[in-house]
Parts: sequence; C-alpha cells; structure tokens
Amino acid sequence: MKIDLHIHTTYSDGMLNPEQIVDTALECELDVIALTDHDNVLSYDIAHNYVKEKNIDLEIISGVEINTIYKGYEVHILGYLMDKQNSQFIDLINFQQKARIEQTHKIIELLAKKQGIKIKFEDIQKLVAPKGSIGRPHIARAITNAGGTASVIEAYSKFINNKSDVYVERKTVSPHDAVEIISEAGGIPVFAHPIDVDIADKLTVELMNYGLRGIEAYHRKHSPAAVEHFSSLAEQYGLIVTGGSDFHAPSMNHGVILMGKNFVPESIYDNLLREKKRIDIA
Repeated sequence: MKIDLHIHTTYSDGMLNPEQIVDTALECELDVIALTDHDNVLSYDIAHNYVKEKNIDLEIISGVEINTIYKGYEVHILGYLMDKQNSQFIDLINFQQKARIEQTHKIIELLAKKQGIKIKFEDIQKLVAPKGSIGRPHIARAITNAGGTASVIEAYSKFINNKSDVYVERKTVSPHDAVEIISEAGGIPVFAHPIDVDIADKLTVELMNYGLRGIEAYHRKHSPAAVEHFSSLAEQYGLIVTGGSDFHAPSMNHGVILMGKNFVPESIYDNLLREKKRIDIA
C-alpha cells in the first residue's frame, strides 16, 4: 500500500486541480491520499465525487493544513477526518480566509505606493480556484505578470519576505487554537513538518495540552535522522506518526512527479484510522 497524506491542489498553492491530483495519484500507484489545502477543505468533495463517478480505486482522506504564526515561527497544523460542518471549524476557516484577503489587499496597496507596481485584487484572485486560499505564491505570480519582476523567484526575493518594505504579516489563529478546534471537530490534529520550527520539541508538549494527536515525521524535508527524531518524539509522548510529500506541483526538473516519492510506512494509514475510531468512541 502506497500512502501520501500531504497534498495541495489549486484550492490553495498547488498547481493541479483535484481531478488532476486523483489522476496523478493513480499514475504514482498510490492507494491512499489526503488533500490538505491551506486553510480550506473545498477540494475534498470534488476529488471524492470524481473518484465515485469514474469508479477509481483510490481512498481519499479529508484533510486541511492550518497556517499559524507563533513566536515568529510559521507553525502549520494538519487536520484529518474532522467534521467539516462543525461550527467552530467553519469559524476557524472563515477567520483564516478573511485574514488572507486582508493581508493581500494591504500588500497590493504597499506595492503601488512604495514600488509603483499596480496589481488588482482580481489579478491575484484568478490564480487560485474559486473561494480557495490566496497565498504568497499567487501574489508573487501576480507581481511577475504585472511586470514588477522578471520571475517569480525574483518576486519572492524582493517582496515576499519580512525584510521587504511591502511585507505584511498575516493575522492567524494560534497553533494551540488550531489544534483545539480540529480536536473539538472530531479530527486528528498533527504537527506538520516540524523540522521548520526550532522549538518543535517543546511546542509539541504544549500542543498536547490542547489535543495534539500526531507528528508528521515523514516529510520530503526530513532527513533520515529527522525522521528518527520525530518518530521517537511521537513514541515518547504517545502520539501517532503521519507522513506525506507535501506535494504542490510536478517538478520542473524533467517533469518528475514527486507525489508519493518519499517513503511512508503502510502502518501509518491503519494507525490514523485507529486513532479516529478511538476519538469517535471517546
């Protein structure tokens, strides 16, 4: 069984729509995938209906990745198998979406005022699927499309960083709130790619008090030593381990598709379902 529990679509910063994700998963001979777009869950129903309509043998797990900022760190919290109609969860998504839109409008204003780069909100909005999550990649592409930079890479280096004079930090919920709300919605909150957060070990313990149930030990950024470290941390605190490619797009290097390429043990899927069953019974 091949598993990838961290995949993005055009409803956030991925380059493939949900149907294309399903087709690509089949090409990669995957058996189980989770769609984990940033701050929304819109892609799941589309992919799920496509699988049913085409009678495709692929298990799709509903997921989300909540972007938070905490003590200067970007802390991402994955959620799996939560009740997407839970009122607190809906409020969480709405808050995050509103913050993304507000941040984007402020950046547009600063780009025009300080850099003479004129972009309309609609120029950015059209780069993401309807009602999807606008993010930095879309802003960078819009800057490039407007002639503000020669490339998206240049847009990132000049404008999409906290040293830029057009930088605006997004308001977010705390990782503690994200974990608690996902948990209250019957989901499984997981610390995503903890290698990015220097205080990950300490924060893991903090977040357990709010309902954290897992650590993403298997990730394309994680070296074998990192996988071992975070797997041991999970075992120490009785947390489950998850993993995925964090797929956004086929590689530009000879068209290599990275979905499902990093090893994720088959047991992770069974442990995820077992944890969900435990939560539902509790």
